[in-house]
Amino acid sequence: MNPTKKVAFYTLGCKLNFSETSTIARGFTEEGFDRVDFKEPADIYVINTCSVTENADKRFKRIVKQAQKSNPDAFVAAIGCYAQLKPEELADVNGVDLVLGATEKFKITDYLNDLTKNDFGEVHSCEIEEADFYVGSYSIGDRTRAFLKVQDGCDYKCTYCTIPLARGISRSDTMTNVLQNAKEIAEQGIKEIVLTGVNIGDYGKGEFGNKKHEHTFLDLVTELDKVEGIERLRISSIEPNLLKNDTIDLVSKSRAFVPHFHIPLQSGSNEILKKMKRRYMKELYVDRVSKIKEVMPHACIGVDVIVGFPGETNEIFLETYNFLNELDISYLHVFTYSERDNTEAAAMDDVVPNHVRAKRSKMLRGLSAKKRRAFYETQLDTQRTVLFEGENKEGYIHGFTENYVKVKAPWNPELVNTLQNVTLTKIDEDGLVRFK
Repeated sequence: MNPTKKVAFYTLGCKLNFSETSTIARGFTEEGFDRVDFKEPADIYVINTCSVTENADKRFKRIVKQAQKSNPDAFVAAIGCYAQLKPEELADVNGVDLVLGATEKFKITDYLNDLTKNDFGEVHSCEIEEADFYVGSYSIGDRTRAFLKVQDGCDYKCTYCTIPLARGISRSDTMTNVLQNAKEIAEQGIKEIVLTGVNIGDYGKGEFGNKKHEHTFLDLVTELDKVEGIERLRISSIEPNLLKNDTIDLVSKSRAFVPHFHIPLQSGSNEILKKMKRRYMKELYVDRVSKIKEVMPHACIGVDVIVGFPGETNEIFLETYNFLNELDISYLHVFTYSERDNTEAAAMDDVVPNHVRAKRSKMLRGLSAKKRRAFYETQLDTQRTVLFEGENKEGYIHGFTENYVKVKAPWNPELVNTLQNVTLTKIDEDGLVRFK
């Protein structure tokens, strides 16, 4: 291959996708490619797709057109979850030359011996049962934080979700490899590591290719907390039934783990949780929030919630709204339910009209803004540590406290990638916190 070839990447979806894109990109660099920004002319454009993103096909087509605008002769490859679930659909998109499924994406450079444009997209995708091995990944594109993948796949059967079909069974990186990756990240001066995966609380399953747990998630966080050079460790998202008291207690006493949890709820109605085949009832969720706040009153708690699931009546939606309103949480990630092929929920009765889904989503987004503001107000006049990021946004630099309060200050390049002890003083007009 020509070592002067240029490659560009576009990532849709979650932190896990970003960690995998970064690892795949390093593989290209090792093969002699130059990585450039996606907006620049390149010889190869790699699009890492997502199956959760609404209107995934429309977004994908827009991104392909963007690549073709930069270089009409460029070779375009699609990888990731959507490429595993709907490979033929992506291959039919004008301009797409190669589609790689769940196992093939990590070997993408093996498929690039000939970069001639194809009349039709070439598909290489496995049966998802074959996605039973683990490939470690981490992202280091941002100087301040890295996403470290510790687990992949999921054995849960939630009725709305295609992730098990796109990523396969639950499997984990080895403890040795996770710790080695964490050390490599720390050596590059990155201050914060965010642990990511599909179901990270299931860590340890499939660690050595078998189904039993060699280690637990508690074992993992205990060992990571000892890695020198890491200033901060953050747990990205963890199922409420897998977030144990021992883990919460460890975080409360930890050297590096920060008091920030993101815990999917999906519905505040036990009736809907059962239809979703979630593995807990809302009472357990209340218990998890109460336990966190008991040992870390200043902790930030984020919540995933889905609106418009089949069977969600007005009464059931209000049950969810009131449940969240009364819960001591800090913000919401609101997802509007959309039907996914090959899921149980897609065939359910009592479909909620799209305009009703949109209205409910707007109500919960409003509740999220209220919750975030209330949480920020509890943090005023407290001392916190801010990790400043590297971007100059309209004359301001931004950063996050350990408990995920977003702060801003006049741009100062000397603050980039530094931890500063500050006192939070006021909330400004755009909802961010100032300090002294």
